[in-house]
Amino acid sequence: MKKNDNLGVPKHIAIIMDGNGRWAKKRFLPKKAGHQAGALALEKIVSAAEEFGVKHLSVYAFSTENWKRPADEIEDLMNLLRNYLDKYIKDSQGKNVKFSVFGDKTRLDFDIQDKIKRLEEGSADRTGLNLHISINYGGRDEILRAAKALAQDVSSGQVQIDNIDEQIFDNYLDTKGVPAPDLLIRTSGEQRISNFFLWQLAYSELYFSPKLWPDFGARDLKKAIEKYQSTNRTFGGRK
Repeated sequence: MKKNDNLGVPKHIAIIMDGNGRWAKKRFLPKKAGHQAGALALEKIVSAAEEFGVKHLSVYAFSTENWKRPADEIEDLMNLLRNYLDKYIKDSQGKNVKFSVFGDKTRLDFDIQDKIKRLEEGSADRTGLNLHISINYGGRDEILRAAKALAQDVSSGQVQIDNIDEQIFDNYLDTKGVPAPDLLIRTSGEQRISNFFLWQLAYSELYFSPKLWPDFGARDLKKAIEKYQSTNRTFGGRK
């Protein structure tokens, strides 16, 4: 990183990992191969984020809309997720990465829910990089779930409606206690946020890379961070 940056390293980077299917298609490979390559790319980015001093890394792994994909592709993704979780349960023992999963876990198979629970509980006391994986996550779904939970607490008298502000509502989101992303990265050249972190991205810097996710590496992450560091963040005010 540069020494004379306007901004330091972003505390929280969110990534929409897009382009696995296109990566595979370009190589005349099945989509499964693209998702496997994407999982390897994530491991490299996690290591790079740790090296660069990022505190929180959130990645969009499976959206609420992804259930619309062909059944065989969903099955491949769920099996890849199983293998990924098993690998991290085993390999992360000597690492200082803390894991959490955002999204509605109730639709996931019970064995996947159990693996997520084991990984979250097993890494709860770690103090290094916080890796947040969004699975069966959608920004609208998250806000709806939060609104329903808050409404129930208002109905029961636990929360007074006149006291509701942004901070109170924030506490009902999946990301409770996690700072909003400073930087959102999306790969593959697409320039949209695709129902990801609709509440949290209000003032995030956006960076769109033309590279397909499996090709996105440490140098690309560094380039995105340096672009972020060259911005003047005013959050609606003036400097």
